[in-house]
Amino acid sequence: MEIDVFTQTIKNRALSLGFDVVGILAAEPVKQPEFLHTWLDQGYQAGMDWMKNYMDIRLNPASEKLMPGTKSIVCVAMNYYTPDAPNPAPDAVKIAKYARGTDYHRVIKDKLNALLKEIQEMHPGVTGRALTDSAPLPEKPLAVQAGLGWLGKNGTVIHPQKGSFLFLGELLLDIELAYDNTPLPNHCGTCTRCMEACPTNAIVADRVIDANKCIAYWTIEAKGEPIPQNIADNLEGWVFGCDICQDVCPWNLKFAAPTPEEMLKPRPWNIAPTATDLLALDEEGFEERYRKSPLKRAKLQNLQRNVRAAVPNAVSAMDPSDTLGE
Repeated sequence: MEIDVFTQTIKNRALSLGFDVVGILAAEPVKQPEFLHTWLDQGYQAGMDWMKNYMDIRLNPASEKLMPGTKSIVCVAMNYYTPDAPNPAPDAVKIAKYARGTDYHRVIKDKLNALLKEIQEMHPGVTGRALTDSAPLPEKPLAVQAGLGWLGKNGTVIHPQKGSFLFLGELLLDIELAYDNTPLPNHCGTCTRCMEACPTNAIVADRVIDANKCIAYWTIEAKGEPIPQNIADNLEGWVFGCDICQDVCPWNLKFAAPTPEEMLKPRPWNIAPTATDLLALDEEGFEERYRKSPLKRAKLQNLQRNVRAAVPNAVSAMDPSDTLGE
């Protein structure tokens, strides 16, 4: 099959599987690697020192350590947006949209593996590897280079018709294809809504996020330590992740549409969660409720720590001896 035709067939199959945007790149070193080095040198990774590891892979998706013989990267994006439901409860808390349904790693990987199977049926002998935030791969730079969107001031990939509530994924292939390499113009312009809306001022410059100040970092990545008081005072109800910088983005206000993917839609208990409900969970209840969910990553102890920080009055009502971070 002619390369151009085969490439377009792969794109069409990807879209038919439920991906919203697709682009294909040659497996080459990342452009502008100094951006990552500078970010790390500033200590903006906070406690995520693992981001300093495997730098040879982070900057080179063709690395043999990822998959021997990689020649092409199919980059995909899938919409996960769901509208926020009103929550009149006095102890209402909030969970980031990406975490309200089934773990996206499962959803995206299953679809990428289905795509790989179709490719192998058309082109026997092809080797591939499906990835989604599951290897030290520079997902956002690849997505931008493939034309899936531009990198916004809040560090998310923004598509001009889809917004930024997008999961990214990659399929490494050991065959040559026709490549896009057509980055979209950056349309953020002079808008600074995301920077101004962040209650902890975590967006310290255009496309530069200081994780030390980020609500998502403290409620997801930081484990086993108290949430600093200056962060706790500005959680605004967020107990797992944060959508503030995306919720105010004009591209989302105009273009974000509910995802049709059933597995990404909110589970009933994630639609209008409350502090009382989450603090009442025991380990067994947590495991049962959040099986195959991104919230499993936090573990019960850290999720309840987040709840205590976000809604201290609810904690006091339940257990006057309970204090922040304990």
